[in-house]
Amino acid sequence: MSRPRALADLVSILLGSVVALMGLALFAGGAYLAWLGGSWYFVVLGAAMLVSGILVAQRRREGALLYGAAFVLTGAWAVWEVGFAFWPLVSRLFALAVLACVVALFAPLLDRSGSVAWRRASLDVAAAVALALVATTLRAFQPVPIIAATEVAAVHPATQAGPQVDWAAWGNTNAGTRFAGLTQIDAANVAQLQPAWTFRTGDIAVSNGFGAEDQTTPLQIGDTVYVCTPNDIVIALDADTGAQRWRHDPKASAPQWQRCRGLGYHDAGAAEGGKVCPRRLLLATIDARLIALDAATGQPCTDFGAGGTVDLKTDMGEVKSGFYTQTAAPLIAGDLVVVGGRVADNIETGEPGGVVRAYDVASGELRWAWDPGNPATTRLPPPGETYTRGTPNVWTSMAYDSALGLIYAPTGNATPDFFGGHRTAQDDATNSSLFALDAATGRPRWHVQLVHKDLWDFDVPAQPALYDLPDGNGGTVPGLIAATKHGQIFLLNRATGAPIAPITERPVPQGNVPGEHYAPTQPYSDMPSIGTETLTEADMWGATPFDQLLCRIQFKTMRHEGTFTPPGFDTALQMPGSLGGMNWGSTAIDMTRDYLIVNDMRLGLWNRLIPREQVETGKAAGTEMGLSSMRGTPYVSLRNRFVSALNVPCQKPPFGTLTAIDLKARRIAWQVPLGTVEDTGPLGIKMHLPIPIGMPSLGGSLVTGSGLIFFAGTQDYYLRAFDAATGREVWKGRLPVGSQGAPMTYRSPKTGRQYIVITAGGARQSPDRGDYVVAYALPADSGSK
Repeated sequence: MSRPRALADLVSILLGSVVALMGLALFAGGAYLAWLGGSWYFVVLGAAMLVSGILVAQRRREGALLYGAAFVLTGAWAVWEVGFAFWPLVSRLFALAVLACVVALFAPLLDRSGSVAWRRASLDVAAAVALALVATTLRAFQPVPIIAATEVAAVHPATQAGPQVDWAAWGNTNAGTRFAGLTQIDAANVAQLQPAWTFRTGDIAVSNGFGAEDQTTPLQIGDTVYVCTPNDIVIALDADTGAQRWRHDPKASAPQWQRCRGLGYHDAGAAEGGKVCPRRLLLATIDARLIALDAATGQPCTDFGAGGTVDLKTDMGEVKSGFYTQTAAPLIAGDLVVVGGRVADNIETGEPGGVVRAYDVASGELRWAWDPGNPATTRLPPPGETYTRGTPNVWTSMAYDSALGLIYAPTGNATPDFFGGHRTAQDDATNSSLFALDAATGRPRWHVQLVHKDLWDFDVPAQPALYDLPDGNGGTVPGLIAATKHGQIFLLNRATGAPIAPITERPVPQGNVPGEHYAPTQPYSDMPSIGTETLTEADMWGATPFDQLLCRIQFKTMRHEGTFTPPGFDTALQMPGSLGGMNWGSTAIDMTRDYLIVNDMRLGLWNRLIPREQVETGKAAGTEMGLSSMRGTPYVSLRNRFVSALNVPCQKPPFGTLTAIDLKARRIAWQVPLGTVEDTGPLGIKMHLPIPIGMPSLGGSLVTGSGLIFFAGTQDYYLRAFDAATGREVWKGRLPVGSQGAPMTYRSPKTGRQYIVITAGGARQSPDRGDYVVAYALPADSGSK
């Protein structure tokens, strides 16, 4: 046998073996999928590839023809199943197209007659497929809106925002709009943004497996920027240089959930000039303390509580280490500092309660308490008792309307999250709701429940945004916007709680877990929802047909009946999952266009309840994924993210978006994928490819008066600016590591420069961690004032 012929035989055998083995895998997996009631197409494709591979190995050109026919039919099937949606087609066709190109390239070896026409046709096909692959690759790098802007809202003055002097609250103001009417940085010059200063806090959020994260939004008061770190160290920085002015370490510690999302600030004014510290920062710590610090020196305000500290564990009963923490910034409502608290989800019943308390901002004296489990408690619990244990809690940020005298408190769930048979009628009445509390007394004036009998960890996670809207009669109505984990947005009258956008009760699936109670209906808002589509098998995705097939198999083994699929003894798929949808990063408002800006994540969660006697004692303890003990109930919970074997979400992209909703028209103005796979990828391996597929996001956005949206909470390491009119990305700046913080902005009273400040401590799920505070500005010699 001649060497060329022997080489051709060897290449044909190798190529045929690859095609046949791929076909065998698809056939076997496809047969299982079909047995589960799924698509038969993978059986057909796998069989065709198996026969094709055998023929190719035998150096028969019928093998190439059969593979080509199977590929063409796969293209037709793919278009039939998903239309011309780009990423779903890539999942079904790209890897097979690469193999088609290789088969066509080597097809001349399969013709023993040496036909010139066969050779030319084979190479032409290889070239055509290669060009299609190049075109697809180039398209993959192009940012394409999911919903393109078709109309651009007229710009008007931001009448609901006063002059931007200080960023004095977590959401800029207590209205939580994250809008700052600064215009020095605009679409024409944003490309010139560059780091002006960088500060290292020295406190890196290194997780022990239970969620240490840097998620802060700094404050700016005058010429000073204030930041807090995951372990509650508070640092004051020069607003123009980033130089440290003072540092206070409260020596806070907790075994889990180390984070500080923000600080409160109170200025008593000249009338209180004789006080120990008339300008004070309020810090709520991870070990449940409320601390007042002198904003000028960082020293404790000794007239507050006991030497500057109020113990928030007082009257809470037993508080195990890590079971009651503070993660939201304290709310400053007039002369009150108001706090809720986070409890450890899914460990046991009867954990510390969800009481909301208001303290005198000067003295630390308790002024009132709202106990969701006992409306009769208005300040201290009855003698010998504690605040009601195990009640829904207010773990996220609150908002405040001083004119109405109302504090808006979003509630979570009575833990554990996924079984509610032990909950009281009062628990069911107060969970996953929005309460308007009288700021003077703490008594609820109204409340609206956004999830009934919550079994999904669908807490109301976002700070309510307070924004007035036209009433249709030439006036305005005081609006409140609540974004939820289950992807809905509720628009309410903040004075009365009445819906501005209609809310309807719709029937939802019912479960059959013994001892459980189910709500027959759930409230649905007439506002646009984000990422709430009920999944089908055709929505499954993967980088290749193989992991897509595995996701299809996984999906067909689950029960999925839409957003409110109840947990059970089988595997129930919840979409969106317990991270959202929308989360604590909250929303922002472009006040010049009346646009609501929302970032979301699209991560499903599968869940299964297991009778307690079937689980070995001590195996279930976690609060995040895996087995959770849920002590005090008959069950433990097993749950995890709905991801492929490559740790990629199983449903089609995008996995996260940035959306603008026109609040007047109540429609989506535009929606774009948010983030790339540059710093992540399958199995967590960085792809180093800026493909804008849209990744899960966490954190909040910032809108400026010049029509720019800034956001950094993506899986890649960038602070980005978007055109608020269209969602087009107009600039991005590389960060040392990822961020989960929200950007803020200010104009220096000394130099007149506008800064955009972001903390970068590490993106969610990323191993890269840091302790950076980065301020961006236009070049100092740009002439901008």
